Amino acid sequence: MIKQFIFLFLFIISCSKIESQEQNIGLPQSKIIEIKDFIKGKNYNQNIAVFINFKIPSGKYRYFVYDLKNNKILQKAVVSHGSGSVVANSEVLKFSNVEGSYQSSLGKYEIRESYAGKFGKSYRLNGLDNTNNNAMQRAIILHSYYCIPDKESQTPACLSLGCPMLSINAFKETAKLIDSSKQPIILYAFY
Repeated sequence: MIKQFIFLFLFIISCSKIESQEQNIGLPQSKIIEIKDFIKGKNYNQNIAVFINFKIPSGKYRYFVYDLKNNKILQKAVVSHGSGSVVANSEVLKFSNVEGSYQSSLGKYEIRESYAGKFGKSYRLNGLDNTNNNAMQRAIILHSYYCIPDKESQTPACLSLGCPMLSINAFKETAKLIDSSKQPIILYAFY
């Protein structure tokens, strides 16, 4: 009887660890900790951050809205990268902060005000690192686009001119969180 109880106890613990690890696949704990440390004591939303893991293929979920207080993913989505980030005959991506490169940029962004533009509702992104501090000049924004799918697949997502683009539905879900925030939310793109 005791052996069965111990086995059941160990089984339940191992399942909960696996479930916890599965929930954060694609989002390294080190990046979460880095953002928690970065925003601490600053005028940024302390509860929510957005992460983009460009190591994950573009057709897969690699955009994560994360609850920093309860340590869980609130939203996963497919997100584009810049057409200039593609390296021919390779799965490796390259990144740039240079105007006209059409490459995605890595680093931390402050998600700024929304506006209605060429792609409908969009959010300006203010680059906070030397790897992305030309984002405003380059007009790098968070927006939706019809060619980005709602569901992940083996097929790569369409390419942008450097902006992170979401599906229309994923963008609407993210917009609700951004619009309800009293403080700016940090978006962290990494590779």
